[in-house]
Amino acid sequence: MCEIQTLRGFATICYWADDVVAAKKWYVELLCIEPYFERLGENGKLAYVEFRLGDYQHELGLIDRRYEPDGATPGPGEVVMYWHVDDVKVTFEKLLSMGAKEYEELTHRGEGFITASVIDPFGYILGIMYNPHYLEILNSKIQSTGGKS
Repeated sequence: MCEIQTLRGFATICYWADDVVAAKKWYVELLCIEPYFERLGENGKLAYVEFRLGDYQHELGLIDRRYEPDGATPGPGEVVMYWHVDDVKVTFEKLLSMGAKEYEELTHRGEGFITASVIDPFGYILGIMYNPHYLEILNSKIQSTGGKS
């Protein structure tokens, strides 16, 4: 068994986009925040934007597809990154109303865990989840810091 935990927690997830400006606009509407960081490419066009969001200020990056690694296959993959949300049904409906397409319907996973996922307008899977364990960890962090998360 390892003495040091290798994967320490979610840091940044990045989505490749054909149109970073359109992707930025869509995610600004969804997240209700502006990106905290933007970078132009060598052509002077927007190449990367990054949002910090959630209780732990996780990072969501949108990268111009021109910088995608060789051999990458555009479109939904086999991995789904789930973001904790307070109400999966309401968030799922909002995503669908914004033009996302259902990938996996609202699914009760047992013991309070609920998931759903969509394909955003740019072809990426966005998973949402109500996760009691996430809340337990958040609450323990708040309690250990005297109410500051």
